[in-house]
Amino acid sequence: MLSVGSTAPNFTLTDKDGKAVSLSDFLGKKVVLYFYPKDNTPGCTRQACAFAAAYEGFKSANVEVIGISRDSVASHVKFAEKYDLPFVLLSDPELDAIEAYGVWQEKKTCGKTSMGVVRTTFIIDEKGMIEKVMPKVKPDTNAAEILDYLRTSI
Repeated sequence: MLSVGSTAPNFTLTDKDGKAVSLSDFLGKKVVLYFYPKDNTPGCTRQACAFAAAYEGFKSANVEVIGISRDSVASHVKFAEKYDLPFVLLSDPELDAIEAYGVWQEKKTCGKTSMGVVRTTFIIDEKGMIEKVMPKVKPDTNAAEILDYLRTSI
C-alpha cells in the first residue's frame, strides 16, 4: 500500500456517465479517493450514503470525492441513482487503480481466503501527493473522520 508523502498514481477510468476521468484532472484540488469492495452491499452502501450526506461539507472545502470499485459502469449507474450519490464513481474492472494503490489484498471471510478490495481511503493534496492513508476504514464513520481531519489540517 502507498504511504504518506508519495506521489498518488495517476489513472484514467470510466465514470458512471461513461466519461473517462483521470486523477490528474483534479490537480489544484484536494481529493478524497476511496476504494470499496462492491456496489449495493451493506457496508459499501452505508459508506457511500455517508459520503453523500457529508457531500456539501466536502464541496464547501473544495474537496472532490471519488469512489472506486471493480463494479461495471452499469452497476455504478444503478447504485448512484438508487442512493442519489452526487460524487464521482469510477469503474476499475481491470484493477488498474486498485492495484496501483495497493488495495487488492488477501482477505479472510468466514474462514475462506480470497483476493479482494480492502476498504481504504486516501486523501490526495492539491499537488497530487498522498497526504493521508486510512486503511480498513469503518463505512459508517469514514466520511465524518475525513471532514474532521480536513477541518483540523487547514
